Amino acid sequence: MIDKPASAKPKLLFVASLPDLITEADYMEPERKRIRLRLSITDDGIEILGDSMYADLVEDLLASAGADEIERMLCG
Repeated sequence: MIDKPASAKPKLLFVASLPDLITEADYMEPERKRIRLRLSITDDGIEILGDSMYADLVEDLLASAGADEIERMLCG
């Protein structure tokens, strides 16, 4: 169980690049609002990589999972 106050928001860090998980299907059906995830086990714990055409949904999901920091890429 995550023991954080509900008002605690993760720190948002902007980075130069992150792996792209979006596929052609995501562009063909944008109304489906897919979130793609990749989970990796590291020496420090579990790393969650999320990607979507709707960054706010990914950030909300990671925040609700208890993330302390969220890395985000600026792209257009």
